[in-house]
Amino acid sequence: MDAHSRGRADDIDPADQWVLNPNTGNYELRLDHSAGESGSPSRTATAEGTGRRGGSRTGSSREGSGRRGSGSREREKAPDGPRQVPGQRSRRSSQGGRGAAEPPSAGRRKRKPQKSRKKKALLWTGGVMAFVVVAGSAGAYALYQKLNGNIDAIDVGDAGSKNVVTDGPMNILIIGTDKRTGKGNEGYGDKGSEGHADTTILFHVSEDRTNATAMSIPRDLKTEIPECETKNEDGTSTVIPGTPNERFNTSLGQNGRNPGCTMKTVENITGVKPDHFMMVDFNAVKSLTAAVGGVKVCMAKPIDDPKSHLKLPQGESKVQGEQALALLRTRDSFGNRSDLDRIKVQQQFLGSMIREMKSSDTLTNPKKLYSLADSATKALTVDTAIGDAKKLMTLAEEIGKVDTKNISFLTMPVIDNPAEPKPITVVVDPVKGEQLFAMMRSDTSLTEVKQKEKAAKGKQAALLKGPKAEAADVRVDVLNGGEIPGAAGSTVTWLQNEQGVLKSTNKANAPEKIKKTTLEYAPNQADQARALAEMMGLPATAMKQGTADAEGLEAMVLTLGADFKGAGQLITGPTKPPKDIEKASADKAVCAQ
Repeated sequence: MDAHSRGRADDIDPADQWVLNPNTGNYELRLDHSAGESGSPSRTATAEGTGRRGGSRTGSSREGSGRRGSGSREREKAPDGPRQVPGQRSRRSSQGGRGAAEPPSAGRRKRKPQKSRKKKALLWTGGVMAFVVVAGSAGAYALYQKLNGNIDAIDVGDAGSKNVVTDGPMNILIIGTDKRTGKGNEGYGDKGSEGHADTTILFHVSEDRTNATAMSIPRDLKTEIPECETKNEDGTSTVIPGTPNERFNTSLGQNGRNPGCTMKTVENITGVKPDHFMMVDFNAVKSLTAAVGGVKVCMAKPIDDPKSHLKLPQGESKVQGEQALALLRTRDSFGNRSDLDRIKVQQQFLGSMIREMKSSDTLTNPKKLYSLADSATKALTVDTAIGDAKKLMTLAEEIGKVDTKNISFLTMPVIDNPAEPKPITVVVDPVKGEQLFAMMRSDTSLTEVKQKEKAAKGKQAALLKGPKAEAADVRVDVLNGGEIPGAAGSTVTWLQNEQGVLKSTNKANAPEKIKKTTLEYAPNQADQARALAEMMGLPATAMKQGTADAEGLEAMVLTLGADFKGAGQLITGPTKPPKDIEKASADKAVCAQ
């Protein structure tokens, strides 16, 4: 419930209605707008968001699983709303939405005081900002209807996931376009363009939520743009033919391509399928940096760039609005004036933005949080599976489990395009690129996570240690739960002819598709399981040991997932990133050079 729905004057700032209850450490909605009162239970509605015991709870199950989830996860599929493409989107209606908050039920127990007033939540924005991770009070999110009406959504079909969150790793594609919209943006981008994929980051969140990798993709990367299907406003579909040897940034906006085409292009390059996308244009940089009160940056030398009109002193300073946008777009002030050097500056800026938004100045200021949430949702365009404020909050809470120090920024490994006499574009480094992509596909962290965070993995990793059976003694049934037709049959042929596993059987297709290959076995089959894991390069996470011993000639069950690339190809990626890969942590300040 907000001031407007109760008949209050429209000029009341919604953020002013949230006050801190000293007894609980939570922000609460003040129903009586008199100054200075935090209110009693009869006069306030708590603003902790969903997921608590009480009448306003809408769901308790994680999407796509039967387990109970946390926060506000909902068992929902993508809404059947208007289908839109760039340039044809319309604002989602904010009418008919669910209420923002409800009074607590009479019989509910009083919540114990929290140890901290900071309840983690996230608000994501994309684009030239790439993404922002915000930890703060959930109170701002209770203004659901207001924020929900800000968001644009595009149907990307099968390019993404229909679930808001997944049990396994999650991949979010953050897209910043150079489309010129809004006052003051006339000097940027290409006139009349629908917008390119100007700044793109593939954000990979680990399955255990202890770490994340943010990989920037150069706009001048030469690659194949695969065939993609876009959804039109009238419900029809258009298939856009693929084109070889194109710049990556043309995967969006050109020839009618929408963000789903960019998602398909990223999957084609890396083998990593994005679950969702988030996209913004230039205005997000201006509004978000202003909402947070400016972002601290550090320059190794004074900057005076006549092209971008950027002027900054040596050392630390704060930027916001037009100046922040100039910093993120300038090429001539850093390194060898290339797009790759600009990417480094953007990554440093984003790390600083994250730290600013997790600071106490932001977390304890309801008005600033509301302004930030309002600005961010106005800036966002997302896929329909996360196309409302509640779903975005659910996704954000899940990603918010990652500690800032375990977020690694890096750039896709590339080399100069050998097909050009004077290289202007780049191509994927054939060795380092595939190594990095394999690490992301196998969910291998680029960050040294603390030992206590690894403890949960220790028991699982131990399943690979111990004696291994002879190949002739391994019994396994193979099912295909991946994307490659005939994979079970080809794997059995390889096991029998190349590995000597003669007691392997093709059981055809699995009942359903799965993302990760799994090996189910009994405790008395552990030596067989370890032998098979070594042959196929199965990670510890693939090992699913049961509790009861197998009887007689019972076989293990190997189910091939989407991570299976072909018979004889190891499923596990490298354990360490390629040498000479520069990476930065979101929790450390670095001066741009």
